[in-house]
Amino acid sequence: YFFLERGKDQMWKTIIRRILIMIPELILLSVLVFMLAKLMPGDPFTGLLTPQTSAAQVHELKVRAGLYDPWYVQYWRWIVHMFQGDLGMSYQFKSPVANLIAERATNTLWLSLLTVILSYAIAIPLGVIAGRYENTKRDKLIQFYSFVVYAIPAFVFYLLGVYFFGYKLHWFPTSGSVSVSADSGLSYLFSRLDHMILPALLMAILSTTSIIQYLRSEIIDNTNQDFVKTARSKGVSEKMVFWKHILRNSLLPIAAFFGYSITGLLGGSIFLETIFGYPGMGLLFMDSIVSRDYSVITALVMLYGLLNLIGTLLSDIVLSIVDPRVRIE
Repeated sequence: YFFLERGKDQMWKTIIRRILIMIPELILLSVLVFMLAKLMPGDPFTGLLTPQTSAAQVHELKVRAGLYDPWYVQYWRWIVHMFQGDLGMSYQFKSPVANLIAERATNTLWLSLLTVILSYAIAIPLGVIAGRYENTKRDKLIQFYSFVVYAIPAFVFYLLGVYFFGYKLHWFPTSGSVSVSADSGLSYLFSRLDHMILPALLMAILSTTSIIQYLRSEIIDNTNQDFVKTARSKGVSEKMVFWKHILRNSLLPIAAFFGYSITGLLGGSIFLETIFGYPGMGLLFMDSIVSRDYSVITALVMLYGLLNLIGTLLSDIVLSIVDPRVRIE
């Protein structure tokens, strides 16, 4: 009990220390993001120009937006507003950036959760079969699947999925997140699910390769460990040895990836959401770059950076929970 409580205290101290380390990392990221956004060609008002727009009007818009102020003044104003929850206005969508990201993040969140579920549902059984039956026909077939999927570029795979399952077979919708004719209630939920299945499945298939290979390697390595040999020498059945000793220890690192997978997918897939016209954070990021919408670009990049840091921390926490022998260093 003493060592258990001591381990928990150490874990909390490490978590707090890791959070404190995030602060200078986020500050450095914010400076880089702000400067890179300012170095981009054009300005937020480029897409708003019409033949009737005069140079004086454009100048007045830039003055009101503070674009002629020194960079450090603009940076400080951006940081202060960000801590106040004000991420600015989107010039393209004419909406507060915070509200815009919140709306798109909801769509990306549901798509990410479904993708993670499908990824693990496909990868874990295949990885278990490949590792348990090493060098058999089943293992070679799964290895061939992994290599083929890994070699296909993501955008090509998504385009083929849209063409075949959307336009040829008409099994799934090819754009949007919900049908305009869907009412509230079950029809709305089924419509959202129908729009998510194909993109989530395609993205899940691409993400299974690393999980399959890692799980296969872990199973093969653990098969030759001393604790497995000890269990066999004690007369434990081969089935029990595999499920209780080999597989259990092989799944521990895979479980640690779960937190990072969710936070990583929350960033959205630019290729996937652009091809499917799915209104998530990835499509928002692409549209903002094209329209030079600096407020949205800087807010999204900062959010992506924060999600990556949180994902790394969550992975370490999950690993320490599922395996009490492991403590965060």
